[in-house]
Parts: sequence; C-alpha cells; structure tokens
Amino acid sequence: MGFLKGKTAIITGAGRAVLSDGRCGSIGYGIATAYAKEGANLVITGRNVKKLEDAKEELERLYGIQVLILQADVNAGADNEAVVENVVKQTIDTFGGIDVLINNAQASASGVPLAEHTTDQFNLAMYSGLYAAFYYMKACYPHLVKSKGSVINFASGAGLFGNFGQCAYAAAKEGIRGLTRVAATEWAKDGINVNIICPLAWTAQLEQFEQAYPDAFKANVKMPPAGHYGDAELEIGRVCVQLASPDFKYMTGETLTLEGGMGQRP
Repeated sequence: MGFLKGKTAIITGAGRAVLSDGRCGSIGYGIATAYAKEGANLVITGRNVKKLEDAKEELERLYGIQVLILQADVNAGADNEAVVENVVKQTIDTFGGIDVLINNAQASASGVPLAEHTTDQFNLAMYSGLYAAFYYMKACYPHLVKSKGSVINFASGAGLFGNFGQCAYAAAKEGIRGLTRVAATEWAKDGINVNIICPLAWTAQLEQFEQAYPDAFKANVKMPPAGHYGDAELEIGRVCVQLASPDFKYMTGETLTLEGGMGQRP
C-alpha cells in the first residue's frame, strides 16, 4: 500500500465486471483495483448500482480503503451539468478534495454500420463519452488546481484506425483525444498533468462483442505485437497509477498510447 494513500480519485464507469475465467473484466474496475492497492480513496460512478455496490464491497474488504459510489448517467435527456456537479460536490463533502480524475465511462452501439446508425445510438456514445469527459473536466478543474492533480482520459484504436461498425464510438473517442490535448496545453501552467490512454484490454465487453459480432470482431480486433491483450488491472490500471505519480510529468500536450501493454509517446 503506497504513495496514493490519502489521495482521492474519481473513476467513471468503474462498476465490477468479471471475465468468463473470473479475472477482472472492465478497465474501470481494473483501474479502481490498482488505485486501491496504492491506498487511494475512491469515488466510482456508473449506471448499474449493483455493479457499483459489488465493487465497493470487494475493494473496501480487500484493501481497507473508503469507496464512495454514485449512480451517474450522462445522456442526451439529462441535466448533465447537474449530474456531474453532484458527483463533485459529494466527493468534496466526503473526502475534502480531488487528486485524480479518470474519465473511463463509455457506452456505444458497436457493430452497427455507419449507414444504419441512428441518432439515438450516436448520442449514446457522444454523451456517455465525450460530453461526460467535458463536464467532469470542467467541474473538477478548480479542485485539481488546488491539488496539482492529474486527469487521465481514454481514447481508442477504433478512432485511430477507423474500425468497422464503430462510427459513434470512434467519433467520441477522437473527440476526447482532441479535448485532452487542449487541456494538456491550457492546464500545464496550473500544474495539472493531463494524459490519454488508447488501450486494447481484454474485457467482458470485448468478450461479449466477439460473441455477438464475430465478423466485426475479426475485422477490427487484432492481437497486439506483445502477443497478448492488455490486462485491465496489471497493465492499464498500473499505467494509470504511474500517471498519477508526483514524479511523473509529461511535457505539455503529450499523450500516452497503450496497445496491449506496449507503451509509447507519440
């Protein structure tokens, strides 16, 4: 238990999920586990209360930290600024500050070709991903200035490579990538470290994608050069721990790409 003891991290989309073999099955929960092992207090959000409750029970029992769970759904029909402001307010009321913001939440209708994509499906990806990152970054900014904290966002190879059947998802992720670069430039003077990760982790969602859309999976999901898919906790989660380290600061505007455990600075 280490250097994040006493720090507070907000992680969106961090409900507990498991793979068919019992391993951690979501990037958000993998990050939460990695942070818990370093002693951080956690605020985890999501749409599924049961998954959040399961995450809280396991993390507090195994690692002796405090976890605040908040149901929060940024969507086209919600007062999204109020939703996010409530998360930030309850975080400050409970822990007194914010040291790390991790925008991981993302929903999408993957597997649907662009010509068949509905506006509702497009909005699902844009609001849950791009708009959520925007609202959380704005709301957390004054608190991150005080803590000289870190923002970690998530993009995807879907946007980098134009994956079939992922038009809305790719658009949201590319928007988040641009937003991250701007924040890295603007917030460097405030001592806020802003980075983005483009992961390829084996998750329960990817497992389900393979089962539901085998042809789209074969066309889009390639084995990384490392010879394995990224582990949600041991690789993606640990990278997020590294990015929150006080000894780890990228130069303004730089990002991090992680493909199956292979990291590089583009």
